[in-house]
Amino acid sequence: MNKALRITLIVIGILVVAGGLVFTGTWIGRRTAYNLGWSQSAYPMRNNGNRPDRNFGSGMMDSPGGMMSGRRGSGYGMMGNGYGYNTTSLTPLTVDQAYQAGGEYLAGLNNPDLKIAEVMVFDNNAYLRVVEQSTGIGAFELLVDPYSLAVTPEHGPNMMWNLKYAGLNHQIMMNGCGSMMGNLFSSTTPADITATMAVTPEQALQAAQQYLDTALPGTKTAADADPFYGYYTIDILRDGKVIGMLSVNGASSQVFMHTWHGTFIAIQDY
Repeated sequence: MNKALRITLIVIGILVVAGGLVFTGTWIGRRTAYNLGWSQSAYPMRNNGNRPDRNFGSGMMDSPGGMMSGRRGSGYGMMGNGYGYNTTSLTPLTVDQAYQAGGEYLAGLNNPDLKIAEVMVFDNNAYLRVVEQSTGIGAFELLVDPYSLAVTPEHGPNMMWNLKYAGLNHQIMMNGCGSMMGNLFSSTTPADITATMAVTPEQALQAAQQYLDTALPGTKTAADADPFYGYYTIDILRDGKVIGMLSVNGASSQVFMHTWHGTFIAIQDY
């Protein structure tokens, strides 16, 4: 047997053995996951790679049954909290508790132009809409955890579509996780950022209603679309009562459902 043929056979043998090891490892991993109950129904965020943190504003609303049909606490139902844990045993926050926690949070930002304009309490969390007092435009959105009273920037459009405060939101989130990467996100704002968007409030409401007609028949948008720098957030109503909210991109009219709030409890404007 010549040298070239011997080397070829050795390489083929190595590839066969390596392939067998990979196959065996994959099979063992899948069996282990199955035995532990890690099915796709238990981990919907793994399904087809459609994780919400990888698909902001890109086709998330194309299949209404997908995000809307999960059970509470699964991470994908509209009334779920979006994190996969169940908060049914927690006592919901009061409006005053949420407002106080949000006020302490804003005080730490040392920006006197920011104020809480609205508090909405759900059973999974409290939602705070923060606006600029000088302009009346929405600055960003916050969530208050009912267990720890921790305040964090809301995920979703607030992090991905916010043209003015996204850098600050990312920096706060990264610093809150104890990561040195927070220094990479600038909290400065370009001078040319404006609240004027290609999509008007009326068009945003129309896009939202078209989506709701398919995804949640019988529901309506609120009369107003709250503007932020780059998007709008709109309350969803059923029989005149709030049941949730969604956001509409100010450039493309893409719709993003907020899936993490839970059941609506109370609202207070300031």
